[in-house]
Amino acid sequence: MSASTIHAEALLGATFPAGIDTHWETENREMWNEQERTSEERELVYEISWISELGFWRRFLRSQRKVRT
Repeated sequence: MSASTIHAEALLGATFPAGIDTHWETENREMWNEQERTSEERELVYEISWISELGFWRRFLRSQRKVRT
């Protein structure tokens, strides 16, 4: 499996409480599609946020889709 980050952006607006550092990262990865039995490129979007109470970053997969070629 290969991966490359194509962009990261800061989240703007009042979606999260003040003081929470949150941003998004998008990666393209070659992944195996078991149903079609082929390798395909997928775009994965992660939400990255700092959890101050625990003292570490949380990385959560928000969405994924097949990259059209």
